[in-house]
Amino acid sequence: MARITLLDGGMGQELVARSGDASTPLWATRVMLDHPGLVRAIHDDYFAAGATVATTNTYAIHHDRLERFGLDDQFAALHMAALAQAEDARAAHGSGRIAGSIGPLVASYRVEVALPVAEAAPKVAEIARLIAPHVDVILLETLSSLLQVEGALQGAAQAGLPVWLSVTVHDRAGGTLRSGEPLADLAPLIATYKPAAVLANCSVPEAMADALSALAGFGLPFGAYANGFTHISDGFLQEAPTVAELTHRHDLTPEKYADFAMGWVAQGATIVGGCCDVGPAHIAELAARLRAAGHEIV
Repeated sequence: MARITLLDGGMGQELVARSGDASTPLWATRVMLDHPGLVRAIHDDYFAAGATVATTNTYAIHHDRLERFGLDDQFAALHMAALAQAEDARAAHGSGRIAGSIGPLVASYRVEVALPVAEAAPKVAEIARLIAPHVDVILLETLSSLLQVEGALQGAAQAGLPVWLSVTVHDRAGGTLRSGEPLADLAPLIATYKPAAVLANCSVPEAMADALSALAGFGLPFGAYANGFTHISDGFLQEAPTVAELTHRHDLTPEKYADFAMGWVAQGATIVGGCCDVGPAHIAELAARLRAAGHEIV
């Protein structure tokens, strides 16, 4: 049986749901400002469910997001607040790793706003260096194109830590990035920047089997963590959207999600978990299923 790294589930959507507040373009960052204790509580719940990795609530803390709301002077402080809550949760749990999340610059899923590598890499490097003393791995999440991947990998290399590269794939064609570029075309970037693992995230679970078939070819640890959205709507691809534009699917029970994830493990995935709208109950069910199948969760 395999040794499986069990990631946590979504943070931002869980924060919005628990806060009861209306969603804003600042998403999880806004909730953390208004309800700082919720981040720690969610980390606690994921560790209790069986996750061995806490993903920091830093995905959307970018200068371009904060500047719109006059909050850019809090850039470093917000990162430190998010990191502290992950560290405190790990200390209370007594074990686990922390993955420092860095989401795409400018916007998620929007290929046309990707910055040139020479502009993107320093922005990613600034975050990577800031969070590096507090995390075990840099997690580059939800990258939609080869251009985004290169800028992120080049910047993250400045942290001197292992880097996990995670891309988001087309919901109906899991072998391609959301840009339409084949996952196989990641090969030169992987050879150059040498991430420690390669993943697919924030796409529907039905797309992940095809994604993993491609990712397996890179000879690295690989895995997936899917979302619980019906699709990425056109409304969410506009300027400064809120997550109210995204539709939660109601059929993705913890049992059904675990069915998908166990299929990924059968394909050779050794890193699995959940993304947006996949919560602690899903992770608990997946942990139970992994143990029942004889896998070791590490």
